[in-house]
Amino acid sequence: MKMMSETWTTMGSTLASLMFLWTIMRQYCPYGVQRFFEKYTHRIMSYFSPYIRISFHEYMGDRLKRSEAYAAVEAYLSANTSKSAKRLKAEMGKDSSNLVLTMDEYERVTDEHKGVKVWWVSSKVMSPSRSSMSYYPEQERRFYKLTFHNKYRDLITESYLEHVMREGKEIRLRNRQRKLYTNSPGYKWPSYKQTMWSHIVFEHPATFETMALEPEKKKEIIEDLITFSKSKDFYARIGKAWKRGYLLHGPPGTGQRKKKADKLSDEETDKDVVGRKEAKEEGGSGSKVTLSGLLNFIDGIWSACGGERLIVFTTNYVEKLDPALIRRGRMDKHIQLSYCTFDGFKVLANNYFKLQTHPLFDTIKRLIEEANITPADVAENLMPKSPLDDPHKCLSTLIQALEKAAKAAKAEELEQNCPIQHDQLLQQNGSIKENGELPPDKAVNQCQL
Repeated sequence: MKMMSETWTTMGSTLASLMFLWTIMRQYCPYGVQRFFEKYTHRIMSYFSPYIRISFHEYMGDRLKRSEAYAAVEAYLSANTSKSAKRLKAEMGKDSSNLVLTMDEYERVTDEHKGVKVWWVSSKVMSPSRSSMSYYPEQERRFYKLTFHNKYRDLITESYLEHVMREGKEIRLRNRQRKLYTNSPGYKWPSYKQTMWSHIVFEHPATFETMALEPEKKKEIIEDLITFSKSKDFYARIGKAWKRGYLLHGPPGTGQRKKKADKLSDEETDKDVVGRKEAKEEGGSGSKVTLSGLLNFIDGIWSACGGERLIVFTTNYVEKLDPALIRRGRMDKHIQLSYCTFDGFKVLANNYFKLQTHPLFDTIKRLIEEANITPADVAENLMPKSPLDDPHKCLSTLIQALEKAAKAAKAEELEQNCPIQHDQLLQQNGSIKENGELPPDKAVNQCQL
C-alpha cells in the first residue's frame, strides 16, 4: 500500500513537471522550434497508427474567404450529429434568421456510412502574432478533423465525403436568408459608410400555389423551371451556358413583381432601355443608362456568374423595348401575364375565403370574361374592409367593379371599332356628360343601330 502511494506521488510530480516544462516551452520557445517538434511527433505517431485523419480548416493560408468545404461540413454535422453531441454552441447563422446549433470546440461525435464508423472532432488552433510587440490578440483558426480506419480509405474519400459535401450544401441552401439588392444611384467613392449596393431581407410569402394564374400557364412555367434545373449535363453537351432568362410582361397589376427572381426596374422604361440621356445640366442627374451599357451589363452577368442561374426581367411596356434586349439568348422565354381570368379568380377566392364554389361564381365568370381587370384589382375588391365583411359582401363588391370594368371595355371597343364618329354620336344623343363623353351603354346601343 505504501509502495502504491509512493508511485502515485512520483507520477503526479512527474506530470506536474512535464506540464510546467510544456508551458514554459510554449511561452518562450520560438514558434519555428515548436512546429519542428510537432511535425516529427505527428510523423512518429502516424507511422504506428492505423487511422487516417483529414482536416477541414475554416480559412486556408492568408485567404479571407471562408472555406466552402468547412461550411458544408459544419452544416452537415449541425443537422446530423448535433443530437448526439453533449456540448453544443448556439449562434445565429450569417445568412439565416434561424438559431444554428453546432459542435463546441474539442467536442467529438461519431457518424456512420455504409456500416463504417467515423469520428469528427471540432478543434481550433491559435495563430501567433507576427510581431512580439503586437497589440492584437492571437487569432483562432477553427477546423474539423475526420478520423477513420486506413482500410476504408477509398470508401470515405470517394463516397462518404461526396455525401457530406452534397448534403451540407443542400442544408445551407434551405437555411439561407434571401436578400433583395438594389444599386444605389447616388453612390460616390469618397463616402465612407455608403456602399454601391444596398439590400433588404427578402421574405415574400407568395408561392406558385397562391398565384392567380391559369393552371395551364402555371404548369408550363413550373415544368420549364424543373426541366432547366435538371439539365446541367444537357447544357454542357450542347456547349451552352447553364443559364436561362425570362421576360414577364403585361399590363400593370398582373403580377410581374411577384414572379421575378431578379429585378430590372421598369421606371422610365422608354428612357432607360432605348438609351436616352436627359441628364439635367445643373444640379440633379438624370438617367445615364444606355442600351449599349445595359446590354453589356446583362452579358456580363451571363459570363461572370456560375452555372444554374435564372435572370428574370419584368416590364409593362414590352413593345417599347429594343429587339436586341429581348431576343432569344438574353430573354429565352417570354411569358405574358394578362388580365385576370376566372381560373385566376378562383385561386384568389380560395386564398382569401377558402371558397371552392359560391352562388355568385356564375355571375363573376360571365362578367370577368367581358371586363379587363387585373389580378391586383380583383384582390383589392376581395379584401375585407371591416370585421363585418363576409365572403358574400366581398364578392358583391367585386361584381360591381366587374360591371364598371365591362362597361369601360365596351366603350373603349366602341371608340376603336365603331364606324360612326364619336362626336356625331354625342350630337345625336341627348344624354351627354359634362366632359363631353357619351355613357358607355348608350354609345354601344347607338353603334349597334
